[in-house]
Amino acid sequence: MAGFLLAPEPITSVDAWKAIGGGQGLELARELGRDRVIAEVTASGLRGRGGAGFPTGRKWSGVLAQPGSHRYLVCNAAEGEPATFKDRALMRNNPYQLVEGIAIAALTIGARRAYIGIKASFEWERQAVEAAVAEMTDAGLAGDVPIVIVPGPEEYLFGEEKAMLEVIEGRPTMPRFLPPFIHGLFATAPQLGWEPSPGEPGHLELDESNPTLVNNCETLSNVPHILARGPDWFRSMGTTQSPGTIVATVVGDVARPGYAEVEMGTPLAQVIDEVGGGVRPGHTIKAALSGVANAVLTAGKLGTPLTYEDMAAAGSGLGAAGYAIYDETACMVAVARLFSRFLYVESCGQCPACKLGSEEITARLEAIDDCRGDDGDVEVIGARLREVTDGNRCYLPVEEQLVVSSILTSFPEEFADHVEGECPRHRADLIVPKIVDLADGKVIYDERQPHKQPDWTYR
Repeated sequence: MAGFLLAPEPITSVDAWKAIGGGQGLELARELGRDRVIAEVTASGLRGRGGAGFPTGRKWSGVLAQPGSHRYLVCNAAEGEPATFKDRALMRNNPYQLVEGIAIAALTIGARRAYIGIKASFEWERQAVEAAVAEMTDAGLAGDVPIVIVPGPEEYLFGEEKAMLEVIEGRPTMPRFLPPFIHGLFATAPQLGWEPSPGEPGHLELDESNPTLVNNCETLSNVPHILARGPDWFRSMGTTQSPGTIVATVVGDVARPGYAEVEMGTPLAQVIDEVGGGVRPGHTIKAALSGVANAVLTAGKLGTPLTYEDMAAAGSGLGAAGYAIYDETACMVAVARLFSRFLYVESCGQCPACKLGSEEITARLEAIDDCRGDDGDVEVIGARLREVTDGNRCYLPVEEQLVVSSILTSFPEEFADHVEGECPRHRADLIVPKIVDLADGKVIYDERQPHKQPDWTYR
């Protein structure tokens, strides 16, 4: 599975990056100018690799269309989606392409500063990026604006773009109401009761909103290659609507957990076989979940290609292409309970329907999983799932709704078994697949996560 984002051998110096074409993208961006750079990125069809799949060129144009004399760029490298390891893999393998991608994006939108939001626990990756920024700056390949690395908390919501802005500004991990392109970093304009930041030197007026571009680490890593080689080259891979490659992660009940760069449009079953070594010997796949953000894919849908449109047509979503695989020995009631508790615990509590609804859904799932529940619990879960997204200011309660409802409707017989008082599939080894490390076919999950409490402390 040849690609271009994950080099055969790690790129460990700016000279090694220049030897394979590094720096050409930024040089061309300076020659082309803002409008033509956006035209190139738009023509490539690059879509956001953070999960939403929004067209990158359109996102850049949207930031530029907003009024304001100050703009900022934020690279989201706070990878926290369970079953996902792509951004850390990229930062370990080649942090230089990321720094150049940031420089190009910052130049294009006229940013006055760029930030990289990364979890403080990602020490290896943070050190690699810090070294790359320093080397690229010395070589004149880091652009014309400062690149600031912001270590952040372990919370899942640190990866939510509105919450990431709050952390960069020194506040708790609480998503804002308005998106960054409307209400950006250090905005002096009050936002729905929000306390504005103090005025900055150079503002034209007192009420500027500082439009801010937030792109995922993998998205920005694609940009130097697209500019250096052209949009037609990028479109020679993948599909018409989902061109290029994607870094996929496969963990769970597979022979060899791993990650690899694959062409968009590759069937999920092939990715499971080639990236994860296939299902464990002697077993069959029952379910696949793209993190905790999308509906479950059952065995009959494993032929679905890894594209945004095909995954949507299958009733799920591509997300960050990090897949947790479960074989026939896994209890899907237990999986629903684990995923629901993860989302309940990670909910920030600003939206009552989300925190209280996911709490009750989790409690009812725990009762059913322990064979203490009844049909009334299933009905309450259904009612709460319909309401959990009321007034939501981020996507987390939608994830709760998608994941739990899809497991409930896809595996009703397993819920019936539990209500009737038995679970023939109990497994003590099931855990939320939040990855701490993944290398050489071995995965380490976060063993602290089961002890995390709803107030973000640990038991």
